[in-house]
Order: sequence, then structure tokens, then C-alpha cells
Amino acid sequence: MTTISNALQAVRDRIARAAVQCGRAPASIALLAVSKTFGPDLIRAAHNGGQRAFGESYTQEALAKIAALPELDLEWHFIGPLQSNKTKPIAEHFAWVHGVDRAKIAQRLSEQRPPDLPPLNICLQVNVSGEASKSGVAPAQLAALAREVAALPRLKLRGLMAIPAPTEDAAQQHAAFRSVRELFKQLNAQGFALDTLSMGMSSDLEAAIQEGATIVRVGSAIFGERGIPL
Repeated sequence: MTTISNALQAVRDRIARAAVQCGRAPASIALLAVSKTFGPDLIRAAHNGGQRAFGESYTQEALAKIAALPELDLEWHFIGPLQSNKTKPIAEHFAWVHGVDRAKIAQRLSEQRPPDLPPLNICLQVNVSGEASKSGVAPAQLAALAREVAALPRLKLRGLMAIPAPTEDAAQQHAAFRSVRELFKQLNAQGFALDTLSMGMSSDLEAAIQEGATIVRVGSAIFGERGIPL
């Protein structure tokens, strides 16, 4: 538990330093702890260290954890690729979905969101690096998808999510995140009231924050290297 708490504090310190360097308030950046492949005990330890928001990518694994930790005030974010046959449990058990890149998926989430829950928060995933192997809508199709998702009931379009091609080159990191921020600004100029940029992970969160990230998704810097999905 102490190790997890120390790791959380180290990540929060990184977030604060990056924010101060670019004149932002550290409190304006939320930390999403990516807990996929890690068990309930580690999530409980992170919660004891003050962490509330957790990101999962494997539906059955996530549902087991949610069932195992009902007494904790946790906010669950689904951050992996969405399959049509898995949208119902995601709509029923999660507060956020970060990876919507098709209108069909958004439609199913809207239809399957229970009416007694708040609207499901949605970030559209943009394939900013143009990688054929990576999920995400192409930038040229982003505005059309945003219009479709914003019109759906039971969903709240919050912003954009991106996973740029990995690189240790700081200039390339900044360029990729800057392109996402520009798409975000273009959508808001068209009348979308977006407030969320979900971008940046353990290796590049500083560049993401300096380019406007409001949520950073951090796993290995908190929990260590990932194992086989539970």
C-alpha cells in the first residue's frame, strides 16, 4: 500500500510540475489510474492513497472488480476499444467511455444507458498519428461523428481522447498533442461545449499537460509493468 501511495504522489508531483511550467493550475488536470490487469487489492490501495478514478480496458475483468469493490466511492472509466457486443455492461457500469470512434457504438451506449444513471460521459478517440493498427476516427471525419454523438440522449459529449504513436522525442510528442488540441478548439468553435482532453500516459504526460490535457491516463508509473489480463 505504501508503495502505491508513494507512486501516486510521485505522479501527482509530475503533474503539478508540468502544470506550473506552463502556467496552469495543477488541480485542472485529473489523474486517471489505469488499473487494467491489476487486481482489486491494488485498486483498494490506490483508493487509500486518495485515488478515485480508475481506467479499465477489458470488460469482464472490469466487471469483476466493480463487483468486488462496491463499498468504495470509485469512478470507472472504460478506455479500451469497444466491441458492439460489450456495450451494454459498459453503459450500465461506467461513468466515462474514452474510446468512441463509431456512431454505431455511441448509438448502442445511448440506448443501453439506464435512465436512472447520469448521462454517460463520452470522449471521441482520434487517430491523430494515422496508424492503421490503432483505433480512432480520422481527423477529417471527427466533426461529423461529434455531431452524431452530441445528438444522442443519455450521452454527454465531453471531449477528445488520443494515443499518439509512441516516441521519446519531446518535439514529436508536443506536435501530436498539439494537433489534438487544435481539433478540440475547432470543434468548440463550431459550437460544441467540450471541456476534456484525455491524453498523455506515464511516458509523455508532461508534454500532454503542456499542450492542454485535462485528464492523463497513468498505469505503469503507479502500478508497475502490466501482466496478463486478469
